[in-house]
Amino acid sequence: MADMIGKNIAAAANAYAKAARGFDRPPLEGREANDGPGGEFADLVKGAIDEAVKIGERSEQLSMAAINDKADLNKVVTAVAEAEVTLRTVVAVRDKVLEAYREIIKMPM
Repeated sequence: MADMIGKNIAAAANAYAKAARGFDRPPLEGREANDGPGGEFADLVKGAIDEAVKIGERSEQLSMAAINDKADLNKVVTAVAEAEVTLRTVVAVRDKVLEAYREIIKMPM
C-alpha cells in the first residue's frame, strides 16, 4: 500500500515537473509554423485527454483480465479507482470550461 502511494506521489511530481518545463521554453520553440494562437493550450488539453483515455483503457484491460482470473485484484481495484478519479477530474474541468463560456457569452458587447 505504501509503495502504491509512493508511486502515485512520484507520478504526480513528474507530471508537475513536466508541465513546468513546458512553461519555461520560449513561445515558438517546438511548435510548428502553422500552430495558431493557443496551440500550446490545445496541446496541453489534448495531452490530458489522451492520458485520461489511456487510464480508462488500462482499467478496462485489467478488468477483463480479472474476469479471466489473470490479474491481481488489488491492481484491478487501483486501476478502476484511478479511472474514476480521472473521469471526475475531466468532468469537473469540462464543467468549469462551460461555466466560463457561459459567463463570456453573458458579457455585453
